[in-house]
Amino acid sequence: MDLSNKLCVVTGANSGIGKETVRAFARQGAYVVMICRNEQRAEQARQEIMEDTNHTGLEIVLADLALQYDIRKAAETIKDKFDHIDILVNNAGFIPHKRQETADGIEKTLAVNHLAPFLLTNLLYNHLKESAEGRVITVSSEAHRLGAPVFDFQNLQLEEHFAPMKAYGLSKLCNIMFTHQLANRAQHNSVTANCLHPGVVRTQLAEEASLLMKAFYFLGTPFMKSAKRGAQTSIYLATSDEVKEISGKYFKNKKVTKPASIAYDRQKSERLWKISAELTGLS
Repeated sequence: MDLSNKLCVVTGANSGIGKETVRAFARQGAYVVMICRNEQRAEQARQEIMEDTNHTGLEIVLADLALQYDIRKAAETIKDKFDHIDILVNNAGFIPHKRQETADGIEKTLAVNHLAPFLLTNLLYNHLKESAEGRVITVSSEAHRLGAPVFDFQNLQLEEHFAPMKAYGLSKLCNIMFTHQLANRAQHNSVTANCLHPGVVRTQLAEEASLLMKAFYFLGTPFMKSAKRGAQTSIYLATSDEVKEISGKYFKNKKVTKPASIAYDRQKSERLWKISAELTGLS
């Protein structure tokens, strides 16, 4: 896909995989909306990318993805300014250090990693349909396999038996189920939806994690991918003509990969969609 003058929206865009995704889009001439939480970090990233690519088509929209009000406000800002969206990359995510609830009363890992992309995608969906080839890319993880054995509609927010990696794995499983269901719902329009495992990447993913998890990340850093390498599958799914007819799939190293079997369970993904809609006020 020629990205010249295409409109791309990327969450978690000021660091790690998100930043490298924005950089790649900018190099190809896209206009990029960077959804970020921290204004100072976002502006530093924007300036760096503009200097590196000699491309000024970068805009910051501030939003804390733990807050549904912020997500709605960001979506309205984007919709008011643009008449369509070509690419949406749901990249932002985090690993918690303990169980926390957002201002909306939702467990924070589920809120940021799953409900935020669910809500943002739905709010921007009509604009994506206005594109000749709208694409939704959601960054999941092989950690979703940790969530599969504990997936329980009665305990989605892990009020019982909470553990940080269990919550993260569960949210990443929800990413795949959301992608699968979105693809089913988009069969009769031009929008495609895919998700991916980026690899184990040196990012700020564990910034809010426990000291033990931060120590694990520190010790494992020499063996992790760079953010630039970690972004390659996201960029591939956003730009390659090879995947223009593919939707609802889970990718790893630019290849379709089979996720945990529950991820493609249509009944469960439909029920998760309904619950997610209720939790985000879309039902």
